[in-house]
Amino acid sequence: MKGWTQEQLAEASSLHYSYIGGVEPGERNISLETLEKIVTAFQVPSAELFRDELLQDEDERERQQVIDEHMTLINSRSTADIRMITKINNDILNAIDSK
Repeated sequence: MKGWTQEQLAEASSLHYSYIGGVEPGERNISLETLEKIVTAFQVPSAELFRDELLQDEDERERQQVIDEHMTLINSRSTADIRMITKINNDILNAIDSK
């Protein structure tokens, strides 16, 4: 997903690398707690892990990638910062729409 090795994901999620090695091909069952650790390590919305990119065309994949980049940028920001970013984005979009 992020180009990480299994060892890098294991370290970021505080899981053992051999466990991650079994999760990826579906050889291990995974708990919701473990899934939360992996999602948190990746710093992506949980839906990202379940999105079926095979059903998307190239334009949809590119669009989703750009949206994901924005989500990653704001993910670690405070709620106040996100509100400010949202207001700025609304102002920009309103200016674009009024042309």
